[in-house]
Amino acid sequence: MFSYRHAFHAANHADVLKHTILVQILDYFTRKDTPFWVIDTHAGAGLYALDGEWADQSGEVTEGLDRLLGQSGPPTLVQRYLEAVKAFNPDGVANIYPGSPCLALHGMRAQDRLRLFELHPTETEVLHDALRAQGRGALRQTMVYQADGFEGIKRLLPPPPRRGIILIDPSYEDKHDYRKVTQAIRDGLKRFPQGCYAIWYPQVQRTQAHELARSLERIEQEWVHATLTVRKPSADGLGLHGSGMFILNPPWTLREELEAALPWLKAKLAQDEHARFSLTHQANRSPSRR
Repeated sequence: MFSYRHAFHAANHADVLKHTILVQILDYFTRKDTPFWVIDTHAGAGLYALDGEWADQSGEVTEGLDRLLGQSGPPTLVQRYLEAVKAFNPDGVANIYPGSPCLALHGMRAQDRLRLFELHPTETEVLHDALRAQGRGALRQTMVYQADGFEGIKRLLPPPPRRGIILIDPSYEDKHDYRKVTQAIRDGLKRFPQGCYAIWYPQVQRTQAHELARSLERIEQEWVHATLTVRKPSADGLGLHGSGMFILNPPWTLREELEAALPWLKAKLAQDEHARFSLTHQANRSPSRR
């Protein structure tokens, strides 16, 4: 949907949940010397100005990242995320927010590779600028495709090193995205069953959002499912009241770190008394390599 621009929502509570988990997965993958790929199906612009016009209009950063800055004693999962954001703001003022592509680059090594899909022509152009700003090394290990990520990942799986993180986080403005996510996971597991698939989805008053979560939980493979709700759904049925992350073939350390982080995040990001979190998992059903 060409109407969607993530800059309106950068650093909100949904980004906090998604990116804390992404940073943890990246940390885990770098423990082995073997290279890996990160494939991002809906990359966005890469970097976002939190003092820019769009982010300033929405003010969503005040419901997300801003509530965590300066807090004492964050759990390890959150601390690593805040350190990654700080790396893009060396002056100590959080005016720049790194999206998934730049967070991935920050967490990757020279031997790892990043593959990015973005269909929006303007976002793709800005993404190229953001990558150039990260230096020549970033450009050498990255490829950007102005293409539909749901279709594009088919030709990249399995990645040559047989280690990979696949991030799937469409805007879901198009209700068909929910079905496309499920199909992408089914296709992906056939091509690359040992891959780590991280799927973000919104908590909105749409039947498809609930059906997506249930369909993912029926997958016969190891997974971790985390949700963070920050407020009661609005009376008009509009807006985002929370989000979820579903991780297939997760790092074995992820669930324990989420057990410590989710109560803390709920306390800091709650907008009313209806804030809550959930954490469910399914044990390994088949051997996998990560």
